[in-house]
Amino acid sequence: MPWKKRAGWLSAAAAVLAAASLTASSLWPQRISPSEARANAHSKAVPAGQVDCRRAKCIALTFDAGPGEDTPRLLDILKEEKVRATFFLLGRNHVLRYPGTVRRMAAEGHEVANHTWSHRILTDQGADGIRAELSGTQDAVERITGRKPTLMRPPQGRTNDEVSRVSKELGLAQVLWSATAKDYSTTDPALITRRILDAAGRDGIILLHDIYKGTVPAVPGIVKELKNRGYTFVTVPQLLAPAVAEPGKVYKP
Repeated sequence: MPWKKRAGWLSAAAAVLAAASLTASSLWPQRISPSEARANAHSKAVPAGQVDCRRAKCIALTFDAGPGEDTPRLLDILKEEKVRATFFLLGRNHVLRYPGTVRRMAAEGHEVANHTWSHRILTDQGADGIRAELSGTQDAVERITGRKPTLMRPPQGRTNDEVSRVSKELGLAQVLWSATAKDYSTTDPALITRRILDAAGRDGIILLHDIYKGTVPAVPGIVKELKNRGYTFVTVPQLLAPAVAEPGKVYKP
């Protein structure tokens, strides 16, 4: 290949790679693991009485897309097991339908978080659409609990720079996951349990849905076995401590 032609080809290839890199960065903002967050925390002291996940073998149990009709039973199980979870709630047809359950979550020490208003894919929305999906649930939760969420989980885990920018504006950090049972695809509690136990790991964030019939019956077995394996259950903020989740940032084990 002549030198000039080769040089032109290389220049074009470099431009394509640069564009691809930029696109990837835009579609996949940098993830921060719990251990990275803790290592870079401004304060090194964990709040008094709280688990130090730098030393303990921690794992966070999270539930998406509720509350639902089975959530009160789930709260009973968590109370009995002395486990606090993080609930990423949908606004329409969930927060508005079950305000008493949302109030109970907050009162019993669970982290109440945002999973959008109607589960629209945020990366398909413009800034105004993203803002509407997030702020609707922010306002609804605040009216019920007196406190706006500080965490959100984008539907299907899809995020980009625009989602991050609007999340930062609204004071929301983004939380993804490391283990999921795909419980939307089965009603078998034994299968849900096995999938989670196979994927569980230290500093993990478990994703389940308290709106599917097989999920809540699987929780006691999941909790019992993970406790037997030496895990301590924490909320997502506790998993990151002494760091505090930064609005707009994306956290994933």
